[in-house]
Amino acid sequence: MKFDILTLDDFNVQGKTVLLRVDINQPVDKSSGILQDITRIKGCVPTIRELSDKGAKVVLLAHQGGDLEYQNYFTTQPHAKVISELLEREVDFIDDVCGPAARQRIKELKPGQILLLDNVRFIAEEMTQFETKLNLSPQEQSQTEVVRKLAPLADLYVCDAFAAAHRSQPSLVGFQQVLPSAMGRLFEEEYCVLSSVMAEPKRPCLFILGGAKIQDAFMMMSTVLENEVADYVLTGGLVSQIMLLADSVNLGEQSTGFIYKKNLASFIDEAKELLRLYSDKIVLPTDVSYVAGGRQEVAVAELPIDDMIVDIGQQAINKYVDLIKQSGTVFLNGPMGVFEKEESQLGTKAVWEAVAKANAYSVLGGGDSITAVNKYGLQGKYSYICTGGGAMVRFLTGEELPVVKALREAAKRFNATNK
Repeated sequence: MKFDILTLDDFNVQGKTVLLRVDINQPVDKSSGILQDITRIKGCVPTIRELSDKGAKVVLLAHQGGDLEYQNYFTTQPHAKVISELLEREVDFIDDVCGPAARQRIKELKPGQILLLDNVRFIAEEMTQFETKLNLSPQEQSQTEVVRKLAPLADLYVCDAFAAAHRSQPSLVGFQQVLPSAMGRLFEEEYCVLSSVMAEPKRPCLFILGGAKIQDAFMMMSTVLENEVADYVLTGGLVSQIMLLADSVNLGEQSTGFIYKKNLASFIDEAKELLRLYSDKIVLPTDVSYVAGGRQEVAVAELPIDDMIVDIGQQAINKYVDLIKQSGTVFLNGPMGVFEKEESQLGTKAVWEAVAKANAYSVLGGGDSITAVNKYGLQGKYSYICTGGGAMVRFLTGEELPVVKALREAAKRFNATNK
């Protein structure tokens, strides 16, 4: 047991059916079904291999696609092939989550076999809207469809999805209510590393928050500032655009319309309050970029523009790089712009390279952040790469993550068998 949570060392899994929740959510080309990055999959392979080697019947639960938009969801079938290649053993897949076909296939598993179920977010109760609107307790989540149907078939639940540990969804916190539960090896590693780093972070401590996952950024930003974990927060991506709107900047019809279309305008009031309280610690870009016959830049003071804002500008880049050079600890989560395209990758590339070169202890997290690391060939240049983005930031605030709390309660509720 570590951190009051049971580990794989506390269980004999030979012949046991183990529900293993992993986070293998990766960028995917939907037209070809090819995963564009496999970093998160590599992270959970040691846990899968260990359970299989020890004779467990391994059932993998995972999601694929952004948590706010249903159109981003995609089958986990391509992941089975990648896991098979990494493990050098067969991983079966079934296009069902908890229906009769999936349950029958689980019953037929032999020791050592591995089965990947389809995307758990194909079930409505696993969607973030279900989580945020209903706000079910973990006990209530144990009564949802996926837990009621799968838990009776299992002997043990293992969570290796640290990247999703800040979520309160049935496949993440519901099984711990009814099954003996443990954390996997990746979860254990990331928990240990982040705990060690935050014991005494070197100052100044810099948080760089960007990307399109606004909910994660704003969920964490107020806490890291209020608790004085962060000395500065540098903003990019949609995070910075919402902060600029809160600062009474007119971005232009396209950028502002995009934010409203994606139902993100509700964060503007929260951003206003953050700026009122911490304007001296929140750094906004002084210029931004758009594409019109190539990359163009414009000062924030000269906004609005008719074109979509896609990156921070060179002045902002220079300021961010200077602050990074002076920092003692850097936590990096979310790109500065649309880094997938040549005209709008400059901000992300410059910031990522600056953090890689800095003398600071650097922790990077989040799927898009990891994709950018691989794109720019910066593997091995950071002190630690965490599979989680939102989970990493929330963990660093000192708040107990929902999955951590559920695992701790399970450790009290169930005695580990056959130690």
